[in-house]
Amino acid sequence: MKKPHTTPTNVETLLKQGDFIVSKTNTKGIITYCNRIFMNMAGYDEDELIGVNHNIIRHPDMPRVAFKLLWDTVQKGEEFFAFVKNLRKDGGFYWVFTHIVADFDSNGNIVGYTSVRRIANRNAIEAVTPLYAQMVQAERSGGMEASGKILFDFLDSNNIEYTQLILSLQGGN
Repeated sequence: MKKPHTTPTNVETLLKQGDFIVSKTNTKGIITYCNRIFMNMAGYDEDELIGVNHNIIRHPDMPRVAFKLLWDTVQKGEEFFAFVKNLRKDGGFYWVFTHIVADFDSNGNIVGYTSVRRIANRNAIEAVTPLYAQMVQAERSGGMEASGKILFDFLDSNNIEYTQLILSLQGGN
């Protein structure tokens, strides 16, 4: 299925406290499983999601370099955390706190990825939104390298590692 052209709106759908969005992909990012909460939040039916690239829900407010960091991390078999603004089929959006891990076969080879998303801390969303906006703007003029520089300069100036920042912003939520 081709990614639909969805015009983003400012309508936010809130994930409920205690809800978990779960999806699995193969090593190319093609969705192989998604739970009902994922379908409801994204606004798609199961047959519209299974077999398509997970980027079907990528919101244009998300810096592309964030997904490069994601792939660089999980392809090494390391866990990845992030705050992600996702695009719904109807143009709305929803924020999640994401945790992605690699799935391994019995020989230790990566065969796919599992992503579990839950409600994001609202203070964290307020903190990352302007940073993401700067990164997206930098990408428009200087590509992912410029966007990555914004992120890594921010981390350096705050003397914090990426995962440390994300987990500290999420707090106990």
